[in-house]
Order: sequence, then structure tokens, then C-alpha cells
Amino acid sequence: MKRLSIPGVLILVAAFAVFSQQPPAGRGRGGRGFQPPIQPKPEELARVKAKTEQIEAMVAGLKAKHADPDLVGDVEVYGKAGRMLLEFPDQFFTQNGIDHSLDVLDQGIARAKELEAGKPSWTTGKKQIHAYYSAIDGSVQPYGITLPENYDPAKPARLYVWMHGRQNTTTESEFLHNFPLAGPGRVPVADIGQIQVDVFGRLNSAGYHWAGEDDIFEAIAAVEKRWKIDDKRIALRGFSMGGEGAWHVALHHPDAFVAAEIGAGTWSNRAAAVPDLKPYQRAVLNIWENMSDWALNAYNLPLAGHDGDHDTQVPCLPPPPPGTPNRGQLESSLKARAQLVKEGFPQEGEPDFYHMQGAPDIFLISQDTGHGTSPLVRQRLDAFLKEWTDKGQVSPDHIRFVTWTTRYNRDYWVSVEGLGQTYDRADVDATRDDARKSYTITTKNVTRLELREMDHAREIKIDGQDLKVKRAPEITLMKAAAWKVERNGKWAGLHKTHALQGPIDDAFLDPFLLVRPTGTPWNTDVNAQALRTLAHFDMMWAKYFRGHPFIKNDTDVTQADFAKYNVVLFGDPGSNKWIAKVGGKLPFKWTRETVEMGGQAFPANENYPAMIYPNPLNPAKYVVLNTGLTIIDREYNGDYGMPRWGDYAIVKAAPGADMPEPQMAGLSDENWRITGEASR
Repeated sequence: MKRLSIPGVLILVAAFAVFSQQPPAGRGRGGRGFQPPIQPKPEELARVKAKTEQIEAMVAGLKAKHADPDLVGDVEVYGKAGRMLLEFPDQFFTQNGIDHSLDVLDQGIARAKELEAGKPSWTTGKKQIHAYYSAIDGSVQPYGITLPENYDPAKPARLYVWMHGRQNTTTESEFLHNFPLAGPGRVPVADIGQIQVDVFGRLNSAGYHWAGEDDIFEAIAAVEKRWKIDDKRIALRGFSMGGEGAWHVALHHPDAFVAAEIGAGTWSNRAAAVPDLKPYQRAVLNIWENMSDWALNAYNLPLAGHDGDHDTQVPCLPPPPPGTPNRGQLESSLKARAQLVKEGFPQEGEPDFYHMQGAPDIFLISQDTGHGTSPLVRQRLDAFLKEWTDKGQVSPDHIRFVTWTTRYNRDYWVSVEGLGQTYDRADVDATRDDARKSYTITTKNVTRLELREMDHAREIKIDGQDLKVKRAPEITLMKAAAWKVERNGKWAGLHKTHALQGPIDDAFLDPFLLVRPTGTPWNTDVNAQALRTLAHFDMMWAKYFRGHPFIKNDTDVTQADFAKYNVVLFGDPGSNKWIAKVGGKLPFKWTRETVEMGGQAFPANENYPAMIYPNPLNPAKYVVLNTGLTIIDREYNGDYGMPRWGDYAIVKAAPGADMPEPQMAGLSDENWRITGEASR
């Protein structure tokens, strides 16, 4: 695909992305050097196509007969595996991949026949493959289940969630083929009566971001729908890329799991290695690329970080200069441990087995071990998981919480709903007495705070200020000159708040709808660019996040769509009826001749706005204009994807470009205003 030349800063970003593979470029998990993918023979592709279409036809028949949707999904995922390989045949990779795909498709046909007969056999046995339909894009996604030896369906079970490491060749087909045999990348753990779910993670999903992050929680929900799960005893586990993803998921969602076992994983070195980032680009690194700085959230989440003392994997991305001393991916847990010490939790114990004083966290090192886990550390990790899943989650009376964005804003009974400055550190230290009547809270960079479990509350001391409150399930506090109780619970006007704080790429963490223009454009070059960008994003999301997004023509979009989705509008006010309708309520002026934004004007025959904003037709959702994810292409299959355009940009159309570069870009203020500056 044709790309434009890009300025120096983005060349540096692209250089980073070359290294954002874990392990470095290679086939499979071992990264043993690049080998080009095999080219399937025409007759092999024909067999895959025929079997795929057979499954798809049978699925259509099952849906027409109103068969159980969950069981239909268990069949449809096999057809989806074939369809994705037909669409992206370079992902067969090897002859084994071709052979496995044919075997998987035969399994799918067999499942369809069993379901037609009303006798699905795959719902029994210790190891099972199932699927769910994702809310984010409607795609069907696989997951693997391992049941304990003495599984009792009458009793709520613990759940271990396993996040695999980098597996560049593990498409749906390979996942479906391999899991029943061994389970890709699974580390054996002691059986204490837990169910284990192996998540697919949408292939590699940029290190479990965007759809990869959703996959964790959607898979858990799917498991809870089919099995009796104790939701107070769900533990997260991951290693290597799965460890990197687990740092992200656990520390951003500290109340979602009873405990987290996190092995290895790279950390991002982009801020130091790419010094010429724009301020609006550097700011968004605080969303995902500074995870050790979020370590304080392990105060309310028992966490075990570990790796081998001889790990030789790349420790960070971009990698350190040759010859730089490092301890491989063990450094991820070393950095998290050092941050906890900095936060006031001293370490005690032996260097290979530290406990953090005042926090429930441990850090282990496997001696004489590479990128892996020694038997001794595995034994200690099993004991850690048993200890905390025996106890189960209990809502704590003391919360320590840190965030840089209201996207990740919740810890048990505390939610940060507004920040003084997004992407600056915000802290909450909240304590309640045993009767839950009296609360003492200190905050930093917080302007709106939602408190739950407040049915007995009488008084709140916040930042030295005393507030008398009436008990209620929820109490919202607002800070202007001083803190006060928000009586009606609503926040008047536009504000950056949870899931409405940007940047552009944030819209793709929730269900979204791409809207294709069908009208007569004001400017054909701009409309053509919008269509290229839409097609490119659709292809990249499908290939690397394993599902095509929802897409509708603008003439087919309904008010119900605005209630359900973040809508992504492509085109201009002439070609897209919805851009024409909302454009006057967005912070720009767009005529046939000129696009004006932030005090700057650009010719409309070749420039257009790309941005995110609360949707004027439903301010609880986003509207996005003329872009999908703003990360560069290589980062779809990397470990970190940096949002490049902040909240808004003016982009110049370029014939042949899938995603040209902006003329200006930046971050809106906390009220979604564009100040005219291209930086914070």
C-alpha cells in the first residue's frame, strides 16, 4: 500500500514501531528469524473456500431455525477462521497452517451437523473450545476452557484468566487447532478447583489494547454466562506479551480481579528514545506506556510480578542501545517494585522473593532461568493465587488510586470522573471508618469524584474540607473553588469524563459504527481520501483485531445507532448527511472553500478535519470524523500503539495515501474547547 513521506518526528516513531514486536520479527512464538509465509496452492485455497462456505451456509440455516445463539457462535467461529484466512492468505504462514485449517474446518462442519441434530458434543469434557459475539464490532471470537478434575457445576468456581505471549502465527485457525491438544503458551498451575479461560486476545492486538483489552472482559462475561463463576475469585495471569498486557489490564482495572500474576513483558522506552515527539503525542504516552508509574494501584490488588534472572529478551521498546546493561524483561517487575518503594512501601525478604510492606504484593525472580518460571517460583505463585482466591475480593476500607485519564478511573467504591488536567497524574487516598459513616479523602488533580457504597455516610473530610452528607447509594463531589456535593448528579455542559475524554483512538475501546458517505461531495479529493482512510482502517482492524467493524451508509443510519455506538463519520458535509447535521455544533467551521479550526484556516479543496468530540446527537457517546485509529500501521501488530493526532487534526488529502499526515493537531481542554494551540 502506498504511503506518504513523513516528517522527522514520525520517522522516529516509525523506527520505534519496527521494534514493537515481541519477540523480534519471526514466525511463531520463538522469533527465530524471518521466513516469508508460504503461498497456498490454488487447490488448497479452493478446499478452504468450499469448507468455509459450507459452514457459513449451515450457520445461516441454524440461525433461521433460532438455534441457541451461544452454540451457533461455537460453530460460526470455525467458519470465521476459514474466512479470515481466505481474506488474508499470507496468514497461513506454513504448510502446517494450511493442513491445520482444513482439519479445523472439518471440525466446524462436524459441529454444525451435531447442532442441526440437537446433539452438540463439544460442551462436555475437560478441555473445550467456545466463542462469543463481541459487542465492539459484532465479530465472533474464540476462547478455550479447561475445567478442574473434580468440577462441580452446582458450585461457583474460581476463574483463572490466561493471557498468552506473542504468537504471530496463532490465527483463529491455529488457536482452534492447538488449544485442544496443548493450549498455546499455557503454563500449568496447581489445580485448586478453578476453571481456566485462555483468551484469544484478538491475535496479538497491539499488546492487548483496544479490542485486545475488550477481549479479556468479554471472554470473562462469556464464561460467566455458561458456567457458575464466583465473581469475587477471578484471577488474571499473563507472561511475556501476556505479561505486558496484564500490567496494563490489572493496573488500569485494580478492582476487576482478586489477584494478578504477571510474568515478564516489555516496557515502553518511547518517551526517552523519541525525543522529538509533539507535546500532544508525549502526553498520551501516560495512557499505556508508563505502566510502572501506575504501580500504586496494586495497593488494592494483590499482584505477583516475576521473571527469570537470565532473561535475554528485549526489555523495552525501543530497545536500549547495544551494550546497555539490562536484565531482559525481568525489568518490568523490577520497575514496578521500585515504584512501589517510591510510593512508600518498603521491600522486605530475599532478593528473589520480596514482599512489599503495607501492600499485598510480591516480586519473585526465578534463579538460573531465562524467559520463564522456575519450579520454585511456580510453587510460590500457585500458593499466592490460592491464598487470595481462598479469601476472595472484599471491598476495602482504604483505597489508594492513581490515574492519568478518566478512561481508567475506578477502584472499588471510588471513581474519578473529572481531572484538572488530563494526562497529568491524579491521586486519590480515601479511608472510611468501620461503620462507613465517616470518610477522609485527599486528592490531587481531581475535580469530580463519585463515591459508592455510601448508604451509611454522614460526613466526608476531603482535602481538609468538612462536608455533611445524606446517605445514599452514590454521592458525587465537585470541586471548583471548593468541594461541594453535587445534588442532581449531573454535570452541566461539556467536560472530559469517563469514556468521553479522548484522544481520537479512545472511541475504539467501545462499540463503534463506521458511516460511509453516499451523497455528492463538496470536494472530490477530500471525499476520496475519506473513503481510502475508511477502507484502510476496515482492513487493518480486520487483519490484526480479527473482525470487520460495523459499517453503514449514511442513509441507513438511525437514531438507535447514535444511542448504541460511537459513530465515525467519513466524508464532508456534502457527501455525508450526518456531518452536515452535526458540523455546526462541532468546534470548527467547514465551508466549500475553507476549513477553520483553532484560529487557523485551510483550503477545503484539499483539507478536512479529523477529530473526536461528544456527539451533539447523543453527548453520552463520541462522534469521530474521518479517521480510525491514528496509530501507524506496524503498531497494530506491535506492543504499543501511540495515538498520533490527539483530539483533533486538520489533514491534507494526498492521492494514493491511506492515511496522510496532519497540518495541525492537538488536545482539547477539559471542556472540549480547541484553544488554537497545537499542544497542551
